[in-house]
Amino acid sequence: MELLVVGVLALLAIGGSGMVSARFGIAAPLVLVVVGIVVSLVPVTPEVRVDPEWILAGVLPPLLYAASASLPAMNFRREFAPIGSLSVVLVVLTSVAVGFYLHWVVPGLALSWGIALGAIISPTDAVATSIARRVGVSSRVMAMLEGESLLNDATALVLLRTAIAAVSSSFSFWTTVGRFAWAVAAATVIGVVVSRVNLRVRARTSDATVNTVLSFTVPFLASVPAQAVGASGLVAAVAAGIVTGRRGPRLLSPLHRLSDTQNWRTVELVLEGAVFLLMGLELSAVLGEVGDERPGVAAAVLVAGGALVLVLAVRALYVAPLVTRLRRRAERRRRLQSRLAGAARAVEDPRTAELWAERFAARGSRRRFDVQRWSARARRMLADIEYFLRTPLGWRDGGVLVWAGMRGAVTVAAAQTLPDDTPHRSLLVLVAFAVATLSLLLQGGTLAAFVRWIRPTTADPEVGRTQRAQIQALLDAVPVPEPSDRPALARLVAQRSALLDARDEGAFDADALAAALAAVDAQQIVLELQDDPAG
Repeated sequence: MELLVVGVLALLAIGGSGMVSARFGIAAPLVLVVVGIVVSLVPVTPEVRVDPEWILAGVLPPLLYAASASLPAMNFRREFAPIGSLSVVLVVLTSVAVGFYLHWVVPGLALSWGIALGAIISPTDAVATSIARRVGVSSRVMAMLEGESLLNDATALVLLRTAIAAVSSSFSFWTTVGRFAWAVAAATVIGVVVSRVNLRVRARTSDATVNTVLSFTVPFLASVPAQAVGASGLVAAVAAGIVTGRRGPRLLSPLHRLSDTQNWRTVELVLEGAVFLLMGLELSAVLGEVGDERPGVAAAVLVAGGALVLVLAVRALYVAPLVTRLRRRAERRRRLQSRLAGAARAVEDPRTAELWAERFAARGSRRRFDVQRWSARARRMLADIEYFLRTPLGWRDGGVLVWAGMRGAVTVAAAQTLPDDTPHRSLLVLVAFAVATLSLLLQGGTLAAFVRWIRPTTADPEVGRTQRAQIQALLDAVPVPEPSDRPALARLVAQRSALLDARDEGAFDADALAAALAAVDAQQIVLELQDDPAG
């Protein structure tokens, strides 16, 4: 009965935080963290201890799956280079920098243990990054933030295990590289296979409720086998989500996808809220572990404050040249744009296409020159160039990219996986908890004001209107397939196919395409329900 009462109160707190967020414009996760901290400090509140494996293996896979399924795959592909750089190189640099800092400020702490805690606090949190989505961050910066937070956990956890192993003098650089490559590659393969098989099964399921229940199993069907073979379960869940988000609209009916969206939003709300509420509630337990140990709680908070400043400084020093490189790359692509457009127009001439095919064959290649495939690739490259030129990155966007990178539940859960014989374990756990909490409250609480102050690049409304008009023209041009007993429904199916083809080529903005797909889905659902009285 007590557990039931606690569960009901937690759901009420999560729902209430959403109402407070909508009323006062404060991010719900921040409200829940503060509520949890206040409740944990009440003397009658018992200590709350949660097995970190429940978070790492039970809560994060579905949250990362849901986030990656809703992430526009087109934007993820376009920003994959900076995402990979932030997810791997920045995590390593941050871990090493924090490791040296802790080795210096905590007496008797070995460098390996410092790097271990650096790996714990280095990754940004996918759940915490959802705060940035509410303050109007540009879609390009948002794609980088979300992609980074979805992938950097694998790097951090591999570094954590490596640093712990280094204590026993078993560290090997090439072993670490191989372990990381296996963790990512094997997890990606498992996630892709699981998602593809699951989509095929769900495509043959007529009941939308059963279909949604099957979707709930996907993150675990991907993460559990990945962990069993030593790969990253979180990366497997992310890979499964990306494949589901990209292939789902072609294989699943609109009603099934609508059911998925509504139910997954509820799951996300509850799990996200539970994660942040637990973060606050665990404060008294973490403080209890430190107790009267030296150097004490106050010193631990000061160490955490220094670590957070160092993390932000390293991130700023890394993001600044990264943004410069991306801007220069966009300029190089601008110079390539006219040449590529000319080649794309030339290949449309049958005589030119035949000449190119002859040259292709003269080089001894076994593959034939495929005009359609080459044209599709050229259109996709031109669309990518237009995307980079339409949404340039400046130092203001880099500032948002730095300040919006928050730590959260992954840091708290990973810190509690440190072995019991870790030197100064209770202090290190408190430092990690304090870094995550300070990051959420300081960065998350001021992110909206920071965005208003720095004024980053925003989408041009005129471009949005033009794209919406172009999408509507595309839809109007789709003919009714012949023959057809239900022409209205057949035309909607054809329109969806045209939109998905345009999505794969990157022809339009991801948000505009998503809105058009949602409108087509809604019209099809109405038609299907009108023809099915039982529905």
